[in-house]
Amino acid sequence: MSRKPISIVKSRLHQNCSELIKPINDSHSVNDTSWCNWSPFDKDDYKELLGAVDNAFLVAYAIGMFISGIFGERLPLRYYLSAGMLLSGLFTSLFGLGYFWNIHVLWYFVLIQICNGLVQTTGWPSVVACVGNWFGKGKRGFIMGIWNSHTSVGNILGSLIAGIWVNQDWGLSFIVPGIITAIMGIITFLFLIEYPEDVDCDPPQHHDGSDKDQDNHEDPENSPYSNREGSQETMASCSKEPCAEPVAISFLGALKIPGVIEFSFCLLFAKLVSYTFLYWLPLYIFNVAHFGAKEAGDLSTLFDVGGIIGGIMAGLISDYTNGRATTCCVMLILAAPMMFLYNYIGQNGIVSSIVMLIICGMLVNGPYALITTAVSADLGTHKSLKGNAKALSTVSAIIDGTGSIGAALGPLLAGLISPTGWNNVFYMLISADILACLLLCRLVYKEILAWKASLSKGRG
Repeated sequence: MSRKPISIVKSRLHQNCSELIKPINDSHSVNDTSWCNWSPFDKDDYKELLGAVDNAFLVAYAIGMFISGIFGERLPLRYYLSAGMLLSGLFTSLFGLGYFWNIHVLWYFVLIQICNGLVQTTGWPSVVACVGNWFGKGKRGFIMGIWNSHTSVGNILGSLIAGIWVNQDWGLSFIVPGIITAIMGIITFLFLIEYPEDVDCDPPQHHDGSDKDQDNHEDPENSPYSNREGSQETMASCSKEPCAEPVAISFLGALKIPGVIEFSFCLLFAKLVSYTFLYWLPLYIFNVAHFGAKEAGDLSTLFDVGGIIGGIMAGLISDYTNGRATTCCVMLILAAPMMFLYNYIGQNGIVSSIVMLIICGMLVNGPYALITTAVSADLGTHKSLKGNAKALSTVSAIIDGTGSIGAALGPLLAGLISPTGWNNVFYMLISADILACLLLCRLVYKEILAWKASLSKGRG
């Protein structure tokens, strides 16, 4: 919710002033066509400057993410997450206060975005670790698919809240989400329960019953992200005699878990596509479909509505088939032609625009949601960890941190390419989508082998 307002306010920072009525007390000259724009975004290079502001956040987020997961394994998640949310609310509000303080220097907005990017890295590793601690592998895809809809709900709320003030006091488009984020940080501090054991609940099984059968006739590495050894044996032994506190995994140790590298680089390209839509879709609709700033922001929320549906569908299908990589690959393959069609026919009418936005949101955000939730939790409870859940935060941080490099590249490339035409932006997105799909080929092949072995066992 705190990241979305910048994409809504972009169209307000630089717009066509000739269509507006100049205030009586305005000091600009009669021939000045940029009187309504916000300096320093009032020049012809405004797209590059807005891209730099986006990139400041995303690069800081990507770099900080790799460090954040390591801290997340070693600090109480409740304190870590609450502090991050309070600081996120502060820096988001400071960006909006630039309007009321009449700040017109680029370095202020860039600096705030860098600080915001760093403190927001506390979020994702912490929340995935918490949810992974509570839910086992059985229905994890479906449960996390529903849970992950909070990201799209946040985008929708951020768009709608920012849209209320975008045409008047756009600073409030940042201050209000910032205050809400800080309040939720306090609620998290008061009520978050990190582990089921903290309230005398049994810990979940990070495997399902079929895993043991598969191990008898299949190389364990053929399923690269499933926890093939349950943690029940460890828990049983711990109930009889005291066990040492599990040691947090190292960064290199997390990289050695089979599947982490492939899914990390796949997410890099998947997140490149998703975040380009997140940051540039309202401006694309504003420029191409010629809607107003508020209407473009409201229409862009349909992409996130599709993301909610896609995340739940991806989780359900991957649970049923036990094929996380194949589910992602199929959705990525379908996303490429849909993005091409949206660019060419999506703006022909309001109905086609709505339908295409929802479909594109489903296919683009479905794999992104699955990798950052269920896949991260699967890998963080992999068989090689022998029941140690102290890898969840680090693995989530590595995967999302690598993905965040793509999230930084996407809006930056869109800012550089869009002056040459929006068609070229979509060609870039389709290319990234295809690369994400290709990176999963080895894992898809192993899943197909696992299915063949399962079918032959069934016939036997």
